[in-house]
Amino acid sequence: MNRQLRRRRGAGLRGAATLELFYDLVFVFSITQVSHLLAHHLSWAGVGQSLIVLLAVWWSWNYTTWATNELDPETNAVRLLLIALMLGSMLMAISIPDAFGDRGLLFAIAYVSVQVGRHAFLVFAASEKGSIERDQAGRILAWFACAGVFWIAGGLVEGDMRVWIWLFALVLDYVAPMILFPVPGRPRLTAQSWHIATDHFAERFGLFVIAALGETIILTGATTAAHDLDPATLFAFVQAFVGTAALWWLYFTARHELGEQALAREATRTRRARDVYTYGHVLIVAGIIATAVGDELVIAHPLDQLAPAQTMAVSAGPIVFLSAQLLFRLRVNRRVDFGRLAAIGACIAIALFSGSTPSLAVGGVLVAVLLGVVLLDERSRRLPPHSAPGGEDDDSCHHLLRGLRRIRTRDLPSSRHPG
Repeated sequence: MNRQLRRRRGAGLRGAATLELFYDLVFVFSITQVSHLLAHHLSWAGVGQSLIVLLAVWWSWNYTTWATNELDPETNAVRLLLIALMLGSMLMAISIPDAFGDRGLLFAIAYVSVQVGRHAFLVFAASEKGSIERDQAGRILAWFACAGVFWIAGGLVEGDMRVWIWLFALVLDYVAPMILFPVPGRPRLTAQSWHIATDHFAERFGLFVIAALGETIILTGATTAAHDLDPATLFAFVQAFVGTAALWWLYFTARHELGEQALAREATRTRRARDVYTYGHVLIVAGIIATAVGDELVIAHPLDQLAPAQTMAVSAGPIVFLSAQLLFRLRVNRRVDFGRLAAIGACIAIALFSGSTPSLAVGGVLVAVLLGVVLLDERSRRLPPHSAPGGEDDDSCHHLLRGLRRIRTRDLPSSRHPG
Protein backbone atom coordinates (compact mmCIF):
# COMPACT_ATOMS: atom_id res chain seq x y z
CA MET A 1 0.00 0.00 0.00
CA ASN A 2 2.91 2.38 0.68
CA ARG A 3 3.91 2.50 -2.97
CA GLN A 4 0.31 2.90 -4.12
CA LEU A 5 0.01 6.19 -2.22
CA ARG A 6 2.88 7.80 -4.13
CA ARG A 7 2.92 9.37 -7.55
CA ARG A 8 3.94 7.08 -10.39
CA ARG A 9 6.44 8.08 -13.04
CA GLY A 10 4.99 10.73 -15.32
CA ALA A 11 2.39 11.77 -12.74
CA GLY A 12 4.12 15.14 -12.44
CA LEU A 13 2.81 15.98 -15.92
CA ARG A 14 -0.76 16.06 -14.62
CA GLY A 15 -2.35 19.24 -13.37
CA ALA A 16 -3.40 19.85 -9.80
CA ALA A 17 -6.13 17.49 -8.57
CA THR A 18 -9.57 18.91 -7.80
CA LEU A 19 -9.10 18.03 -4.12
CA GLU A 20 -5.95 20.17 -4.06
CA LEU A 21 -7.97 23.09 -5.43
CA PHE A 22 -10.64 22.41 -2.81
CA TYR A 23 -7.91 22.40 -0.17
CA ASP A 24 -6.71 25.81 -1.35
CA LEU A 25 -10.12 27.36 -0.61
CA VAL A 26 -9.32 27.15 3.10
CA PHE A 27 -6.32 29.37 2.52
CA VAL A 28 -8.35 32.00 0.68
CA PHE A 29 -10.20 32.36 3.98
CA SER A 30 -6.90 32.31 5.90
CA ILE A 31 -5.48 35.12 3.77
CA THR A 32 -8.66 37.14 4.34
CA GLN A 33 -8.26 36.66 8.08
CA VAL A 34 -4.63 37.84 7.96
CA SER A 35 -5.70 40.89 5.92
CA HIS A 36 -8.35 41.80 8.51
CA LEU A 37 -5.86 41.35 11.36
CA LEU A 38 -3.42 43.73 9.66
CA ALA A 39 -6.12 46.25 8.67
CA HIS A 40 -7.39 46.49 12.25
CA HIS A 41 -3.91 46.76 13.81
CA LEU A 42 -1.93 49.23 11.70
CA SER A 43 1.05 49.46 14.03
CA TRP A 44 4.45 47.81 14.22
CA ALA A 45 3.04 45.37 16.76
CA GLY A 46 0.15 44.60 14.42
CA VAL A 47 2.51 44.09 11.49
CA GLY A 48 4.60 41.69 13.60
CA GLN A 49 1.56 39.70 14.70
CA SER A 50 0.20 39.52 11.15
CA LEU A 51 3.57 38.38 9.88
CA ILE A 52 3.81 35.60 12.48
CA VAL A 53 0.41 34.13 11.61
CA LEU A 54 1.04 34.54 7.87
CA LEU A 55 4.35 32.66 8.13
CA ALA A 56 2.60 29.87 10.05
CA VAL A 57 -0.25 29.66 7.52
CA TRP A 58 2.22 29.66 4.63
CA TRP A 59 4.39 26.98 6.24
CA SER A 60 1.35 24.76 6.71
CA TRP A 61 0.28 25.10 3.06
CA ASN A 62 3.84 24.88 1.73
CA TYR A 63 4.64 21.57 3.39
CA THR A 64 1.36 20.07 2.23
CA THR A 65 2.30 21.08 -1.32
CA TRP A 66 5.68 19.36 -0.97
CA ALA A 67 3.86 16.29 0.38
CA THR A 68 1.28 16.14 -2.42
CA ASN A 69 4.16 16.51 -4.87
CA GLU A 70 5.15 13.02 -3.69
CA LEU A 71 1.70 11.56 -2.98
CA ASP A 72 -1.10 10.58 -5.35
CA PRO A 73 -4.16 12.70 -4.44
CA GLU A 74 -6.43 10.31 -6.38
CA THR A 75 -6.05 7.59 -3.73
CA ASN A 76 -8.61 7.48 -0.93
CA ALA A 77 -6.04 7.49 1.87
CA VAL A 78 -4.45 10.70 0.55
CA ARG A 79 -7.90 12.22 0.03
CA LEU A 80 -8.79 11.56 3.66
CA LEU A 81 -5.45 13.05 4.72
CA LEU A 82 -6.09 16.28 2.80
CA ILE A 83 -9.62 16.59 4.16
CA ALA A 84 -8.29 16.18 7.71
CA LEU A 85 -5.63 18.81 7.00
CA MET A 86 -8.34 21.13 5.70
CA LEU A 87 -10.20 20.83 9.00
CA GLY A 88 -7.07 21.67 10.98
CA SER A 89 -6.33 24.58 8.66
CA MET A 90 -9.85 25.92 9.10
CA LEU A 91 -9.39 25.87 12.87
CA MET A 92 -6.17 27.85 12.38
CA ALA A 93 -7.97 30.35 10.18
CA ILE A 94 -10.91 31.02 12.49
CA SER A 95 -8.50 31.66 15.39
CA ILE A 96 -6.29 34.15 13.50
CA PRO A 97 -8.09 37.40 14.54
CA ASP A 98 -7.60 36.51 18.22
CA ALA A 99 -4.45 34.41 17.90
CA PHE A 100 -2.66 36.77 20.30
CA GLY A 101 -5.63 36.78 22.66
CA ASP A 102 -7.96 34.08 23.88
CA ARG A 103 -7.58 31.79 20.84
CA GLY A 104 -3.82 31.48 20.87
CA LEU A 105 -3.83 27.91 22.17
CA LEU A 106 -6.37 26.84 19.52
CA PHE A 107 -4.17 28.37 16.79
CA ALA A 108 -1.08 26.60 18.11
CA ILE A 109 -2.75 23.20 18.54
CA ALA A 110 -4.29 23.36 15.06
CA TYR A 111 -0.97 24.33 13.46
CA VAL A 112 1.02 21.61 15.25
CA SER A 113 -1.65 18.99 14.50
CA VAL A 114 -1.50 19.79 10.78
CA GLN A 115 2.29 19.68 10.60
CA VAL A 116 2.84 16.63 12.80
CA GLY A 117 -0.17 14.72 11.48
CA ARG A 118 0.80 15.14 7.83
CA HIS A 119 4.34 13.94 8.30
CA ALA A 120 3.33 11.10 10.60
CA PHE A 121 1.23 9.91 7.64
CA LEU A 122 4.26 10.23 5.35
CA VAL A 123 6.44 8.25 7.75
CA PHE A 124 4.11 5.43 8.77
CA ALA A 125 1.60 5.11 5.92
CA ALA A 126 3.24 6.36 2.74
CA SER A 127 6.83 5.10 2.91
CA GLU A 128 8.51 1.75 3.35
CA LYS A 129 10.77 0.80 6.20
CA GLY A 130 14.40 1.67 5.46
CA SER A 131 13.54 3.85 2.44
CA ILE A 132 14.98 7.31 1.82
CA GLU A 133 11.42 8.68 1.81
CA ARG A 134 10.83 7.46 5.36
CA ASP A 135 14.18 8.87 6.50
CA GLN A 136 13.35 12.29 5.01
CA ALA A 137 9.82 12.43 6.41
CA GLY A 138 11.00 11.16 9.82
CA ARG A 139 13.58 13.92 10.12
CA ILE A 140 11.04 16.59 9.22
CA LEU A 141 8.59 15.07 11.69
CA ALA A 142 11.22 15.27 14.45
CA TRP A 143 11.82 18.96 13.73
CA PHE A 144 8.08 19.70 13.69
CA ALA A 145 7.64 17.91 17.03
CA CYS A 146 10.48 19.95 18.53
CA ALA A 147 9.10 23.26 17.25
CA GLY A 148 5.59 22.15 18.27
CA VAL A 149 6.61 22.18 21.92
CA PHE A 150 7.28 25.91 21.63
CA TRP A 151 4.11 26.59 19.63
CA ILE A 152 2.01 24.96 22.36
CA ALA A 153 4.01 26.69 25.11
CA GLY A 154 3.41 30.04 23.42
CA GLY A 155 -0.31 29.34 23.30
CA LEU A 156 -0.34 28.79 27.05
CA VAL A 157 1.18 32.17 27.93
CA GLU A 158 0.02 35.70 27.14
CA GLY A 159 1.29 39.05 25.94
CA ASP A 160 4.81 39.63 24.67
CA MET A 161 5.98 36.27 25.97
CA ARG A 162 3.74 34.52 23.41
CA VAL A 163 5.22 36.61 20.62
CA TRP A 164 8.81 35.75 21.55
CA ILE A 165 8.14 32.03 22.02
CA TRP A 166 6.30 31.80 18.70
CA LEU A 167 9.11 33.70 16.99
CA PHE A 168 11.56 31.10 18.28
CA ALA A 169 9.28 28.31 17.03
CA LEU A 170 9.15 29.98 13.61
CA VAL A 171 12.95 30.19 13.52
CA LEU A 172 13.14 26.43 14.12
CA ASP A 173 10.58 25.78 11.40
CA TYR A 174 12.19 28.05 8.82
CA VAL A 175 15.84 27.19 9.50
CA ALA A 176 15.30 23.41 9.25
CA PRO A 177 15.08 23.23 5.42
CA MET A 178 18.19 25.41 5.06
CA ILE A 179 20.28 22.89 6.97
CA LEU A 180 18.43 19.84 5.54
CA PHE A 181 16.91 18.60 8.81
CA PRO A 182 19.95 17.19 10.63
CA VAL A 183 19.31 14.56 13.32
CA PRO A 184 22.03 13.58 15.86
CA GLY A 185 23.54 10.19 15.10
CA ARG A 186 22.21 10.10 11.54
CA PRO A 187 24.18 10.87 8.34
CA ARG A 188 23.44 14.18 6.68
CA LEU A 189 21.08 14.25 3.72
CA THR A 190 21.79 16.03 0.45
CA ALA A 191 19.37 18.25 -1.43
CA GLN A 192 19.51 15.81 -4.37
CA SER A 193 17.78 13.13 -2.29
CA TRP A 194 14.47 14.98 -2.79
CA HIS A 195 12.76 14.60 -6.17
CA ILE A 196 10.27 17.13 -7.53
CA ALA A 197 7.46 16.70 -10.07
CA THR A 198 8.31 20.10 -11.54
CA ASP A 199 5.14 20.88 -13.52
CA HIS A 200 2.87 20.07 -10.58
CA PHE A 201 5.11 21.92 -8.13
CA ALA A 202 5.23 25.21 -10.06
CA GLU A 203 1.50 25.05 -10.80
CA ARG A 204 0.59 24.64 -7.13
CA PHE A 205 2.48 27.76 -6.07
CA GLY A 206 0.96 29.72 -8.94
CA LEU A 207 -2.49 28.68 -7.78
CA PHE A 208 -1.76 29.98 -4.29
CA VAL A 209 -0.83 33.36 -5.78
CA ILE A 210 -4.15 33.28 -7.66
CA ALA A 211 -5.90 32.61 -4.34
CA ALA A 212 -4.15 35.62 -2.77
CA LEU A 213 -5.09 37.84 -5.73
CA GLY A 214 -8.64 36.55 -5.50
CA GLU A 215 -8.80 37.59 -1.86
CA THR A 216 -7.66 41.06 -2.94
CA ILE A 217 -10.49 41.25 -5.47
CA ILE A 218 -13.01 40.13 -2.82
CA LEU A 219 -11.78 42.67 -0.27
CA THR A 220 -11.81 45.47 -2.87
CA GLY A 221 -15.34 44.66 -3.96
CA ALA A 222 -16.68 44.26 -0.41
CA THR A 223 -15.12 47.55 0.72
CA THR A 224 -16.53 49.43 -2.27
CA ALA A 225 -20.00 47.94 -1.82
CA ALA A 226 -20.06 49.11 1.81
CA HIS A 227 -19.62 52.81 0.84
CA ASP A 228 -21.56 55.36 -1.17
CA LEU A 229 -20.65 55.04 -4.84
CA ASP A 230 -19.56 58.63 -5.39
CA PRO A 231 -17.05 59.45 -8.17
CA ALA A 232 -14.03 59.37 -5.84
CA THR A 233 -14.96 55.95 -4.45
CA LEU A 234 -15.61 54.54 -7.91
CA PHE A 235 -12.31 55.91 -9.18
CA ALA A 236 -10.51 54.39 -6.18
CA PHE A 237 -12.17 51.04 -6.95
CA VAL A 238 -11.10 51.12 -10.61
CA GLN A 239 -7.61 52.14 -9.54
CA ALA A 240 -7.38 49.24 -7.07
CA PHE A 241 -8.61 46.78 -9.69
CA VAL A 242 -6.00 47.98 -12.20
CA GLY A 243 -3.30 47.63 -9.54
CA THR A 244 -4.35 44.03 -8.81
CA ALA A 245 -4.35 43.25 -12.52
CA ALA A 246 -0.81 44.69 -12.73
CA LEU A 247 0.32 42.35 -9.94
CA TRP A 248 -1.15 39.41 -11.86
CA TRP A 249 0.59 40.54 -15.04
CA LEU A 250 3.96 40.98 -13.35
CA TYR A 251 3.84 37.54 -11.74
CA PHE A 252 2.24 35.29 -14.33
CA THR A 253 3.77 36.63 -17.54
CA ALA A 254 7.23 35.79 -16.20
CA ARG A 255 6.37 32.79 -13.98
CA HIS A 256 6.58 30.10 -16.67
CA GLU A 257 9.95 31.23 -18.01
CA LEU A 258 11.54 31.87 -14.61
CA GLY A 259 10.01 28.73 -13.11
CA GLU A 260 11.46 26.59 -15.89
CA GLN A 261 14.89 28.13 -15.36
CA ALA A 262 14.68 27.64 -11.60
CA LEU A 263 13.82 23.94 -11.87
CA ALA A 264 15.70 23.07 -15.08
CA ARG A 265 18.94 21.63 -13.68
CA GLU A 266 18.65 18.40 -11.72
CA ALA A 267 21.74 19.16 -9.60
CA THR A 268 20.33 22.42 -8.20
CA ARG A 269 16.60 21.82 -8.59
CA THR A 270 15.72 21.13 -4.96
CA ARG A 271 17.73 24.05 -3.56
CA ARG A 272 16.31 26.45 -6.13
CA ALA A 273 12.76 25.19 -5.49
CA ARG A 274 13.33 25.76 -1.78
CA ASP A 275 14.74 29.28 -2.27
CA VAL A 276 12.40 30.52 -5.01
CA TYR A 277 9.15 28.85 -3.99
CA THR A 278 9.29 27.85 -0.31
CA TYR A 279 10.95 31.05 0.91
CA GLY A 280 10.55 33.52 -1.95
CA HIS A 281 6.82 33.14 -2.56
CA VAL A 282 5.84 34.01 0.98
CA LEU A 283 7.12 37.52 0.24
CA ILE A 284 5.00 37.66 -2.91
CA VAL A 285 1.92 36.63 -0.93
CA ALA A 286 2.77 39.14 1.81
CA GLY A 287 3.01 41.88 -0.82
CA ILE A 288 -0.40 40.96 -2.21
CA ILE A 289 -1.98 40.97 1.27
CA ALA A 290 -0.46 44.36 2.08
CA THR A 291 -1.71 45.69 -1.27
CA ALA A 292 -5.23 44.53 -0.41
CA VAL A 293 -5.08 46.38 2.91
CA GLY A 294 -3.79 49.51 1.18
CA ASP A 295 -6.57 49.35 -1.43
CA GLU A 296 -9.13 49.08 1.35
CA LEU A 297 -7.75 52.23 3.00
CA VAL A 298 -7.81 54.23 -0.26
CA ILE A 299 -11.35 53.15 -1.15
CA ALA A 300 -12.60 53.97 2.36
CA HIS A 301 -10.89 57.40 2.48
CA PRO A 302 -10.21 58.47 -1.14
CA LEU A 303 -10.00 62.25 -0.53
CA ASP A 304 -8.48 62.20 2.95
CA GLN A 305 -4.86 62.66 3.94
CA LEU A 306 -3.64 59.45 5.48
CA ALA A 307 -1.76 59.13 8.74
CA PRO A 308 1.91 58.11 8.41
CA ALA A 309 1.13 54.50 9.37
CA GLN A 310 -1.66 54.37 6.78
CA THR A 311 0.55 55.86 4.07
CA MET A 312 3.17 53.23 4.81
CA ALA A 313 0.49 50.53 4.64
CA VAL A 314 -0.67 51.75 1.22
CA SER A 315 2.90 51.78 -0.11
CA ALA A 316 4.10 48.58 1.55
CA GLY A 317 2.29 46.18 -0.81
CA PRO A 318 4.04 47.22 -4.04
CA ILE A 319 7.37 47.56 -2.20
CA VAL A 320 7.25 44.03 -0.79
CA PHE A 321 5.87 42.49 -4.01
CA LEU A 322 8.50 44.10 -6.25
CA SER A 323 11.27 43.27 -3.76
CA ALA A 324 10.19 39.61 -3.84
CA GLN A 325 10.31 39.60 -7.63
CA LEU A 326 13.71 41.29 -7.57
CA LEU A 327 15.08 38.54 -5.32
CA PHE A 328 13.31 35.87 -7.39
CA ARG A 329 15.03 37.02 -10.58
CA LEU A 330 18.36 37.46 -8.85
CA ARG A 331 18.24 33.86 -7.58
CA VAL A 332 17.23 32.43 -10.96
CA ASN A 333 19.22 34.59 -13.40
CA ARG A 334 21.91 36.00 -11.09
CA ARG A 335 21.14 39.43 -12.53
CA VAL A 336 19.84 42.59 -10.88
CA ASP A 337 16.57 43.86 -12.37
CA PHE A 338 17.28 47.58 -12.35
CA GLY A 339 13.75 48.42 -13.50
CA ARG A 340 12.26 46.84 -10.39
CA LEU A 341 15.00 48.33 -8.24
CA ALA A 342 14.11 51.82 -9.48
CA ALA A 343 10.40 51.12 -8.97
CA ILE A 344 11.04 50.05 -5.37
CA GLY A 345 12.94 53.29 -4.78
CA ALA A 346 10.05 55.28 -6.24
CA CYS A 347 7.53 53.53 -3.96
CA ILE A 348 9.69 54.20 -0.91
CA ALA A 349 9.91 57.88 -1.89
CA ILE A 350 6.12 58.00 -2.20
CA ALA A 351 5.77 56.52 1.28
CA LEU A 352 8.17 59.06 2.78
CA PHE A 353 7.16 62.28 1.02
CA SER A 354 3.41 62.11 0.38
CA GLY A 355 2.18 63.11 3.83
CA SER A 356 -0.16 65.93 2.68
CA THR A 357 -1.40 64.15 -0.47
CA PRO A 358 -4.92 62.63 -0.68
CA SER A 359 -4.90 58.86 -0.54
CA LEU A 360 -6.42 58.59 -4.02
CA ALA A 361 -3.40 60.38 -5.50
CA VAL A 362 -0.94 58.25 -3.50
CA GLY A 363 -2.62 55.08 -4.70
CA GLY A 364 -2.69 56.38 -8.27
CA VAL A 365 1.05 57.05 -8.35
CA LEU A 366 1.77 53.58 -6.93
CA VAL A 367 -0.41 51.96 -9.61
CA ALA A 368 1.40 54.05 -12.23
CA VAL A 369 4.72 52.68 -10.95
CA LEU A 370 3.44 49.10 -11.27
CA LEU A 371 2.18 49.78 -14.80
CA GLY A 372 5.57 51.25 -15.64
CA VAL A 373 7.25 47.99 -14.63
CA VAL A 374 4.73 46.07 -16.74
CA LEU A 375 5.63 48.21 -19.77
CA LEU A 376 9.35 47.69 -19.16
CA ASP A 377 8.83 43.93 -19.00
CA GLU A 378 6.84 43.90 -22.23
CA ARG A 379 9.46 46.03 -23.97
CA SER A 380 12.28 43.71 -22.86
CA ARG A 381 10.38 40.67 -24.19
CA ARG A 382 10.07 42.25 -27.63
CA LEU A 383 13.79 43.01 -27.87
CA PRO A 384 16.04 40.44 -29.59
CA PRO A 385 18.15 38.41 -27.13
CA HIS A 386 21.38 40.29 -27.89
CA SER A 387 19.67 43.61 -27.03
CA ALA A 388 18.89 42.58 -23.47
CA PRO A 389 21.20 43.90 -20.74
CA GLY A 390 24.30 41.78 -20.81
CA GLY A 391 22.99 39.80 -23.80
CA GLU A 392 25.46 41.14 -26.36
CA ASP A 393 28.44 40.47 -24.13
CA ASP A 394 27.21 36.98 -23.36
CA ASP A 395 26.72 36.27 -27.08
CA SER A 396 30.14 37.63 -27.97
CA CYS A 397 31.80 35.55 -25.27
CA HIS A 398 29.97 32.48 -26.54
CA HIS A 399 31.27 33.02 -30.10
CA LEU A 400 34.79 33.77 -28.85
CA LEU A 401 34.96 30.57 -26.81
CA ARG A 402 33.59 28.55 -29.72
CA GLY A 403 36.22 30.06 -32.03
CA LEU A 404 39.04 29.29 -29.61
CA ARG A 405 37.79 25.72 -29.31
CA ARG A 406 37.77 25.39 -33.11
CA ILE A 407 41.34 26.72 -33.32
CA ARG A 408 42.51 24.31 -30.66
CA THR A 409 40.96 21.26 -32.30
CA ARG A 410 41.64 22.03 -35.98
CA ASP A 411 44.52 24.43 -36.43
CA LEU A 412 46.82 23.19 -33.66
CA PRO A 413 46.71 19.40 -33.75
CA SER A 414 50.20 19.13 -32.26
CA SER A 415 48.87 20.56 -29.00
CA ARG A 416 47.34 17.17 -28.33
CA HIS A 417 50.75 15.60 -27.82
CA PRO A 418 53.00 15.93 -24.80
CA GLY A 419 55.18 19.01 -24.88
